[in-house]
Amino acid sequence: MKNKIVIWGASGHASVIADILNLRSEYKIVGFLDDINKDLYGADFCGAKILGGRKRLKTLYDDGVRNIIIGIGNCSVRVSLSNIALREGFFLVNAIHPNAIVAKSVKLGKGVVIMAGSVINPGSKIGDNVIINTCASVDHDCIIGDGAHICPGVRLAGSVEIGRESWIGIGSVIKDKIKIGERTIIGAGSVVIKDIPSNVTAFGTPAEVRIRQ
Repeated sequence: MKNKIVIWGASGHASVIADILNLRSEYKIVGFLDDINKDLYGADFCGAKILGGRKRLKTLYDDGVRNIIIGIGNCSVRVSLSNIALREGFFLVNAIHPNAIVAKSVKLGKGVVIMAGSVINPGSKIGDNVIINTCASVDHDCIIGDGAHICPGVRLAGSVEIGRESWIGIGSVIKDKIKIGERTIIGAGSVVIKDIPSNVTAFGTPAEVRIRQ
């Protein structure tokens, strides 16, 4: 029998995670949780039902569901919800697309999502609740902090460090040995050739800090 899993989230990102889990055939998706769109409770979504919000966690646990993955793109929200799920006794599951390439020496945290066409090369460390999105590449010896989101088409050269809960926008390129701080946003299509501090928004070619949080 397949292990039961619930996906916390019920939007586009959650649908991609559901597709990955279905392709791998290791888990049976029992439903989705959504704290925002209460009018959708009971609706069909990706072959299962939207069961309700976080109040359903206890019922699911009592019904024998032990596995969960957070299907929400927002970095800080994803980390926060994962901590709630862990306190309720759930296990964070990884979703790795069968067409992703992950080197054997890569160290993966919990709750990681690695989407189709992405590549993670040897020596890299991927923290908890990280998203490596469609066709992103993470070269050798990179360190990706908990809750970070490496968006589609991003290119990280070797030995790049991405801080906790940072967002690297679609199509961005980061040169080797660059460090990006925590909770920082790199705008879409940026080229990063120098270190970027924490709690800022940076974008451009080359990327410059534009907003300080």
